[in-house]
Formats: sequence, structure tokens, C-alpha cells
Amino acid sequence: MRDRFWEKYSLGELNSREWEALCDGCGQCCLKRRVENGMVTVYGVACELLDIDTARCRDYANRLRKVPNCHELTPTSVPQYQGWLPETCAYVRLYTNQPLPSWHPLLAGDRSRMGKKGITISSYAVASGTLSRRQKERHVVSRWSVSKRRQQNAKKISQSRIQAQPLRLSAGRGK
Repeated sequence: MRDRFWEKYSLGELNSREWEALCDGCGQCCLKRRVENGMVTVYGVACELLDIDTARCRDYANRLRKVPNCHELTPTSVPQYQGWLPETCAYVRLYTNQPLPSWHPLLAGDRSRMGKKGITISSYAVASGTLSRRQKERHVVSRWSVSKRRQQNAKKISQSRIQAQPLRLSAGRGK
């Protein structure tokens, strides 16, 4: 991986190893969600492939085939999912020209700070299929408006592009 690649390159310029390293492994994107009337509701209920203890997918290579509602995040699909992913998501943060959080494993060196700060789902998620729909309602983790989140991110993008553009031209590529 290139040194501090997340500060020097756009999402589309990352190689596959760098792209995967951006994922902090919090597991939040693998929690069940419902989008209804422009509101995203996130439940503390893990996808059936998520290992709750490690907050990692048990079959990452085949997840899209095995879980029909699993979404593949790519550099071109990040804008589509920015209202759906947590604000701490490195992909969303880089897309909106925000720095990685200080606890991110690329900055902290490992995932231990995430555990101490309660960032991973390991301490509260329950396995998929263990709750009725009614019981699931007792496990709401968060709710937000898709349009409000997209508007906030769009504002961050336009502000940071205006402010960051001159710096970006000289950042780390010998230009």
C-alpha cells in the first residue's frame, strides 16, 4: 500500500488492497436497515453472514450471491450509499473530503481503539433470525433522514472542494 494513500488519492485511484484497508471493520454497514418514507432505520441486528464477535463477514467473497440485499460498495457507488452508511464510514468521509477519525485502524495502527470507543457492533448486535419483527423494533440503533444526510454531505463536498482544490493539486504526486 502507498504511504498515507487516503490523504493523497481519490477513491477511484485506490488499488484493491487500499480500498479494502479503508474499511475499519466496524460492522455497521452489515446491520439490518429499513428505508421508509425517506427515513433510514438501523437495527442492532446483524446480517446472517456477519460474525458478531469479530465484526467481519464470514464469507466476504460470496456475500453478494448469498445475501440478496447485500450491497457492493465501489468508488462509483459511494454517492448512492452516503445517506445509508454511518457518518464515520471512511468511504463516505473521503468522498466528502473529510479526514479519517482518529480511531481508524490506518491511523491508530489496529482496531483496539475502536473497541474501547464502542465503534464496532460487537457489544450490542444480535444475530439475524433470532428476533420477531416486533422484537426487532426494540433494537433500533439509529434513525435519520436520507435527504437531510445527503444534503449535509453535499454541502461538505462543495465546501471542501472549494477549499481543498489548490492543495490537492500538489498533494503527494510530485505535481
